[in-house]
Amino acid sequence: MQLDIVIPCFNEEVVLKEIHLRVKKILEEVKEKKLIDGYNIIYVDDGSNDGTFEILEKYSQKDQSVKALSFSRNFGHQAALSAGLKFSKGDAVISLDADLQDPPELIETMLQRFNEGFEIVYGVRDDREQDTFFKRNSATWFYKLMLWFGVQIIPHHAEYRLISRQVLEAFKQYGEVNIFIRGIFPIIGFESCKVTYKRDPRFAGKTKYPLKAMLKFGFEGITSFSVIPLRIASVFGAFVCFITLLTSAWGFLTYLLGNTIPGWTSTVLPIYFLGGVQLIFLGLLGEYIGKIFLEVKKRPRYIIRNALSISDKKNKDLFDSNDENDKN
Repeated sequence: MQLDIVIPCFNEEVVLKEIHLRVKKILEEVKEKKLIDGYNIIYVDDGSNDGTFEILEKYSQKDQSVKALSFSRNFGHQAALSAGLKFSKGDAVISLDADLQDPPELIETMLQRFNEGFEIVYGVRDDREQDTFFKRNSATWFYKLMLWFGVQIIPHHAEYRLISRQVLEAFKQYGEVNIFIRGIFPIIGFESCKVTYKRDPRFAGKTKYPLKAMLKFGFEGITSFSVIPLRIASVFGAFVCFITLLTSAWGFLTYLLGNTIPGWTSTVLPIYFLGGVQLIFLGLLGEYIGKIFLEVKKRPRYIIRNALSISDKKNKDLFDSNDENDKN
């Protein structure tokens, strides 16, 4: 069995040596135990502006099992991960971030579950003590919110997973530009299981997910897989209309009884409130329309500048990156 490891990288020159050594070590161990016959490590450089690609180039020259892709610019983690998965040729593929917060030593356990018949093995964090109070609790509420909105997502699972070739081929059928990968695999189906682990602190370098990026990523996930926010807008609009009718009836009744309704506040504040609500929901509607706009244009998720030790009969695949559906 051939195993591929996909590792997205962005400005990770201080981490690459350590992750490469640890991944190689565990792969050699599982190979000796006959869990796999061979392996490839596919690094995807997401437009780094440090020495990441130069290091990957040296690795690929010294080791035939090392493959590398380099983007023309920074397209984002999800694009980098999807590129690595697309170019994988293995019977099973494991995706792993470069920051070493997800331990490569879990690979052996994932392979054991794969050999038991599971086609997707999710790595799930069961201990987030290393996270700050804010990040730990915001992550918990994020997963609860996603599930409430109807998004099929694995709580506390990021991108550390093993998938079979069959699952990978199914994944390639999802050609959307606004891709939220961790929401796709649960809806693909197939037999799956979870393996838990304690998340380590980042080995070196800076996090690529500050608060702004996390909020954007979370909103992307919700709007990519759920229309419930739009339904909430409709229900809230109907509720406001109902309250307005009751208020109007009360005002008319008060007028018939000979009373007046004094006050500038009672007139202006509802106008401001409803105006704000309308702007919020127009913005929400605009997010969905914007997604449609991007999908209709069918722009590539990424453009590859360099490919090391990767050959593909369709050379255009290196530059035309909207999956197989667009080439038929």
